[in-house]
Amino acid sequence: MRDQSPPPPAPDLFTWEFATNPYPAYAWLREHAPVHKTKLPSGVHAWLVTRYADARHTLADNRLSKNPAHHDEPAHAKGKTGIPGERQADLMTHLLNIDPPDHTRLRRLVSKAFTPRRVAEFAPRVQELTDGLIDRFARSGTADLIHDFAFPLPIYAICDLLGVPREDQDDFRDWAGMMIRHGGGPRGGVARSVKKMRGYLAELIHRKREALPAEPEPGEDLISGLIRASDHGEHLTENEAAAMAFILLFAGFETTVNLIGNGTYALLTHPEQRERLQRALAEGDRGLLETGVEELLRYDGPVELATWRFATEPVVIGGQRIETGDPVLVVLAAADRDPERFADPDTLNLGRRDNQHLGYGHGIHYCLGAPLARLEGQTALATLLTRLPDLRLAADPSELRWRGGLIMRGLRTLPVEFSPPC
Repeated sequence: MRDQSPPPPAPDLFTWEFATNPYPAYAWLREHAPVHKTKLPSGVHAWLVTRYADARHTLADNRLSKNPAHHDEPAHAKGKTGIPGERQADLMTHLLNIDPPDHTRLRRLVSKAFTPRRVAEFAPRVQELTDGLIDRFARSGTADLIHDFAFPLPIYAICDLLGVPREDQDDFRDWAGMMIRHGGGPRGGVARSVKKMRGYLAELIHRKREALPAEPEPGEDLISGLIRASDHGEHLTENEAAAMAFILLFAGFETTVNLIGNGTYALLTHPEQRERLQRALAEGDRGLLETGVEELLRYDGPVELATWRFATEPVVIGGQRIETGDPVLVVLAAADRDPERFADPDTLNLGRRDNQHLGYGHGIHYCLGAPLARLEGQTALATLLTRLPDLRLAADPSELRWRGGLIMRGLRTLPVEFSPPC
């Protein structure tokens, strides 16, 4: 006889306990309320989509706009569905907030910087940055891998790609650090950092335009490329160029911070998988590294929820009607552990095949910087495990804290210890 007992009560969402391990709550939602309307910590009401099939479909549905202008927002929710400070700093016209045809035009301009060839050419610089950062702490025998390694690596890499002069990159590191603290810093600190970054980018764009050579040089930086495209009829406004540089920095560094941090933590808490990867690297086999990074993206990825979408007309998702103007958030972390799509989804298996995770999205908004993030993740993990072979946690996992915030998932700190090189 079929069990008629009521389901267990809905779990609490967005608590500190939930942030530490959201996966049991997401399992409950997938089974009992796969498209679930909830009140977010900001006070905004939004729909959470948690099953893989629904998530994949939703990410590619053109009836769901990325433009916040489609949000039927009450007064108390105004400005709470994006990056803090981006409205006040006039940085809204970027890839995460626009739809075709503007999205198509801007993505085409920027995509040239992330071709497989361009990313491959950047690989030696990523390796140089990785080794340089490890050199700074290797002899001490201890480190906080977030502060000392996972955080600065993608900041310096994306600054190089954008064309931020080396002498200014520490300013970007400070601003970015404030942005990812998600309320852990002084009140209004994120908005102030965004404003400072906006002012700097406007000045940098002006300086680069004044000094732009007539013909592009090999390896031209991305901001110079955007200016050149704008000056040759692509109709890229200065605001669009600044917003594009801003979002590439914002989206291009925190995802990689979390990929390296979450990935290292997962390996250190799954020693059999970590040893398996170390053996493969010692044998010169990078195949497991490649599938392993994909599995780390699926298992405990850097982006917990996809960025905001807004219904432009009534939409039915997973049998649930979504009204015009309603916000929709696809829970990538829940979809990527859906047992209907992944066998043994709560098991970390670095050799997992057919791993079509949604860690970098799906559809026209698929993460443009995914090839660079994969390069950084593979380089960082391989170098750490090779140069510091006895790397181990220096704290009990229960003592670690995860950063607050809605979209991203990442550790505040990751203390480790290891034997210094001789």
